[in-house]
Amino acid sequence: MKLVTPLAVLFAAAGALTGFLLRPSDVFGEQLPLSIVFTRGSNLHGMNRLLIPLAQRSFNEMAAGLILGAVLGTVVGALLARR
Repeated sequence: MKLVTPLAVLFAAAGALTGFLLRPSDVFGEQLPLSIVFTRGSNLHGMNRLLIPLAQRSFNEMAAGLILGAVLGTVVGALLARR
């Protein structure tokens, strides 16, 4: 059990970072900043409000990477702890 938690946290961080780095781009090929992704675009105004769905999708992909990383880290940690 001592190995499961650190590996889950490490893999979760790696998954979140991977999800953030691989987030989708807008029509100009630019990725949204981290501050906009974290707020899911709620602080966008004017014409930038058209980017809210992109911010939401970017956040969802980052969260999915975090969750998948945590699950994978838990499985790997549990398998290594059984040895």
